[in-house]
Amino acid sequence: MECSDTTLTSLYPQSLSSSSSPPPPPPQSVVISPCAACKILRRRCVEKCVLAPYFPPNDPLKFTTAHRVFGASNIIKFLQELPESQRADAVSSMVYEANARLRDPVYGCAGAICHLQKQVNELQEQLAKAQAEVVNMHCQQTNLMALIWMEMAESSPISSSQQSLDNIINFQQDENNLGYLWEQPLWT
Repeated sequence: MECSDTTLTSLYPQSLSSSSSPPPPPPQSVVISPCAACKILRRRCVEKCVLAPYFPPNDPLKFTTAHRVFGASNIIKFLQELPESQRADAVSSMVYEANARLRDPVYGCAGAICHLQKQVNELQEQLAKAQAEVVNMHCQQTNLMALIWMEMAESSPISSSQQSLDNIINFQQDENNLGYLWEQPLWT
């Protein structure tokens, strides 16, 4: 790479003005924008920073949260022990656990899991009750249809087998329509 003397003077003004001092060492490769972890820890973010892929510079809260609960050295040790394929999931889990710990310092995400299990149990109970009510309503509908059939049979004289067969067919069609009415929601 070629540089002019003016560029060198602007970059290294002391090296050209006094010939007795040695030239400065070449700069090490540094990431242009340090990761959020290095920004918060106020250190130089090197090219192979373990934290850089998982704590981008535009999301400092992610590292701050994990750092409060686990500490930077523990996070670094933990990530170095894991294969790279598992590190993203581990960071995601650490951040989730850290957020849960900050919300509930005693139970953390175990408290959230317990709360969700309680909700699942309550919803399963409600579902069982609703299913029992549906079975009960279906039984009531069947009993009601049987009573209507019996009254229809008592009120009309049986003249022929064809007429009773027509009544049964018509009644079954009516029963299907009533079943359709029962399946309709009560609100819109």
